[in-house]
Amino acid sequence: MSGFDFMWFFFLLAALQPVLRKRILEVQRRRLIARIEAQRGSRLILLVHRQETMSVLGFPVMRYIDVDDSEAIIHALHQTEPDIPVDLVLHTPGGLVLPTYQIARAINARKGKVTVFVPHYAMSGGTLLALAADEIVLSQHAVLGPIDPQIGKYPAVSLLKVLRDKPIAEIDDETLILADQAAKAMRQLEAMVTEVLADSYPAETAGELSKLLTQGTWTHDYPITCDEALRMGLKVTTQMPAEVLELMTLYRQPLRRSPSVEYGELPVARPQRGPSPPQN
Repeated sequence: MSGFDFMWFFFLLAALQPVLRKRILEVQRRRLIARIEAQRGSRLILLVHRQETMSVLGFPVMRYIDVDDSEAIIHALHQTEPDIPVDLVLHTPGGLVLPTYQIARAINARKGKVTVFVPHYAMSGGTLLALAADEIVLSQHAVLGPIDPQIGKYPAVSLLKVLRDKPIAEIDDETLILADQAAKAMRQLEAMVTEVLADSYPAETAGELSKLLTQGTWTHDYPITCDEALRMGLKVTTQMPAEVLELMTLYRQPLRRSPSVEYGELPVARPQRGPSPPQN
């Protein structure tokens, strides 16, 4: 083989490597999904949002729940027999209200049991999807989040606070318009959450939870741990199957730089310490 042929072979191998790696990951995912479904006798659906990186410019683009997600999940639910249990794995920062509400209603309508697994986090709209399920399973350090609406770059509750704290003559027209939208969004979202909770919780509890989660009790990125969720009265457990955590390792973050966290393949045994030398 000449040097020129070797160079072409090297470039061809380099070009095929990402494709082969992606294909291997897809096969591993399908095998593990099939294994989990066989173990639990359920239909497994994953909603996993990773931060993508633009291939040329290299800047990150955060993925979120959109209409494509709602169409795909609802299609998967329609293909599943009504009595078959559904397991939904969530890893998402949230997203648009419309597709999130559509998915939540589709989950609510299931006759069979729906279990939501949150290996790491399901914030905002992801929490709304979790509330629609019959059972929420969090890993030990996983979190949910508030569902208070955001109007543009502002929390809805903060826009309404401006109306309460400032004379209306000192508020510009754009802020007044945003505040009007904020009031509507908070009413609408509270009603949506109450509807989603109605099948699983008493009416009074559903109303209290919806107010707590949608009325700006915390900042939008506040982490609701399993312990706090239990204190709130949510139906959560920490019985996370090891296979679900293993599955998440097959949905890797796209990298364009060196990873910020590295570790060895196996835990290192702590060395045995002998007696301390005598001190002078």
